[in-house]
Amino acid sequence: MAFYKSNWFKYFKNLIIGLGAAAVMLGALYKIMAWPGGDLMLTIGLSVEAFIFAFLGILPPQQDYYWEKLYPGLDNYHSNLSPLVQSSAGGRALDGEVVEKQLGGMLGELESISKNMGSLKALQEVDFSKTKDQIKTMGNFYDKMNEAMMHISETVEDTKTYKEQIAAVNKNLSSLNGVYGNILNAMGGPRN
Repeated sequence: MAFYKSNWFKYFKNLIIGLGAAAVMLGALYKIMAWPGGDLMLTIGLSVEAFIFAFLGILPPQQDYYWEKLYPGLDNYHSNLSPLVQSSAGGRALDGEVVEKQLGGMLGELESISKNMGSLKALQEVDFSKTKDQIKTMGNFYDKMNEAMMHISETVEDTKTYKEQIAAVNKNLSSLNGVYGNILNAMGGPRN
């Protein structure tokens, strides 16, 4: 392992950065307040900071992830990744099928969450500002529909009554026709 990856070096690097920043701050304070020694403190602090920036520019960037712990040998291009499936003792260190099932389950959950978020977004985009007016209009429509149904019902009753009256008139006309026919027969038949 390289020295710059060791814990003592990381601690030393943070210590130098912190002390250099403190020296710059104190130097700036002394300079702003025109206190004696401000020029010297500011010069020392800025020199330390310049050294730190040059030093950090030389060091390679640090990795922020630790995939090597899950996949041993990942940081070595020529490594054999067989320890992922089987450990050197013959036991199973990490079962690929189990990992695949877990990742598949997580993927399913993420897809479900994505669909739900899409539904929520669609619901958010719906304009409900005119809903009250639409509900009022629908209420008026149903009131008018009920009124029309009552009129139709009344019309059906009126039609039924009219039909009964027409049947009674027909019956009376048939009776009158019979009486008239009898009178004509009694008088000697129809005259031309």
